[in-house]
Amino acid sequence: QLRLTETGGESVEPGRSLTVSCVLDGDTSNTTFMGWFRQVAAKEREGIAVMTRRSGDTFYADSVKGRFTLSRDKTKTTLTLQMNNLKPEDTAMYYCAAGAPIGRVLDAAKYKYWGQGTQVTVSS
Repeated sequence: QLRLTETGGESVEPGRSLTVSCVLDGDTSNTTFMGWFRQVAAKEREGIAVMTRRSGDTFYADSVKGRFTLSRDKTKTTLTLQMNNLKPEDTAMYYCAAGAPIGRVLDAAKYKYWGQGTQVTVSS
């Protein structure tokens, strides 16, 4: 059993920065990746940043590359997404996930464990 809890979502103006965090509580032994996804109503859930649990290698979607940075603490139980230069199109519900994807590591369908999400709104 693995529980994921996201925090940090809020409303910010375009160009500002925001950090969202995810705490993983429980058995992570059957997961190889953890990361962040986002979803806007009526659209598919988009993988934006994931990390290998063992080595910390990161993978980013083109839409956030260079603006978002994924990191974790030494215990590998807290995952942080630093988001800089936020744009209105970054507005979404942000979800933390963990799983053992094979192939397309940014594919949401390949992740088993999910948090409840935290809302990020970018608007002037």
